Amino acid sequence: MNPTLLAHHETPGLVMSDETLPRSISGLIDGLLGRIGPLEVRLARDDAEVEAAQRLRYRVFFEERGIAGDAAAARDADLFDAVCDHLLVIDASLPGPDRERIVGTYRLLPQARASGSFYSNAEFDICALSARRAGLNILELGRSCVLPPYRSKRTVELLWQGIWAYTRRHGINVMAGCASFDGIVPARHAEALSFLHHHCRADGDWSVRAVESRFHTMDLMPVEAVNARQALAAMPPLIKGYLRLGAMVGEGCVIDEPFGTTDIFVVMPVEKISARYINYYGADAERFAA
Repeated sequence: MNPTLLAHHETPGLVMSDETLPRSISGLIDGLLGRIGPLEVRLARDDAEVEAAQRLRYRVFFEERGIAGDAAAARDADLFDAVCDHLLVIDASLPGPDRERIVGTYRLLPQARASGSFYSNAEFDICALSARRAGLNILELGRSCVLPPYRSKRTVELLWQGIWAYTRRHGINVMAGCASFDGIVPARHAEALSFLHHHCRADGDWSVRAVESRFHTMDLMPVEAVNARQALAAMPPLIKGYLRLGAMVGEGCVIDEPFGTTDIFVVMPVEKISARYINYYGADAERFAA
């Protein structure tokens, strides 16, 4: 497994607050999905840009965190990259071609290209969700990654601006994927995981469970012992952002030893996203639905 929402594994320090979501989406110019100052967001156009995104991921997921990886290749890559779209944030003020100006990326896997197998399937039974709810059009999000100097509200605005435009263009009705806590000992995150288990768990047709062979309980503290404020403060910023949008979490967590993380599953139906966030994105997103 490797780095993600959804954040497997998200960049440390990224915060999605009420002010993070974009107020409007600019016109589609030369493939652009948005622009704020010198920063632009669009999909990768060729293999060279995908490789550049993989190298950025390696820098953040491995080098920055001091985790052993494929140093010779210096890329975070897997077979899913070939069928995914790669959302890029580019700093147009930097010199050189666009592939040398990528400062952030997100990996998008629409259900139409998943061929029944999402990246998350190795940890969570996402296919069971699809089988229970006819008509779902799932977008799996992952590999959220931003270089340290760009970990700001503005960069996150652009990433979500691009994701929202993409969902409208492709008729996506649910976003899903793995999200990560640092470390491979769930007990270190007992309060945060227990809060998610007691208060944010998806149920009914939306439920998703960790695969049995890798299942670890998130029910580590009784509900009455969990301090909500402390639990939220202890969560990775991107997970808190998803909760603000109305996201739910799956049953159980999974230890990903190669990446040194404890993973949860996040489900975010578009219909459940708060109206204030839909308004914040702006009706301009509809122009990308065609």
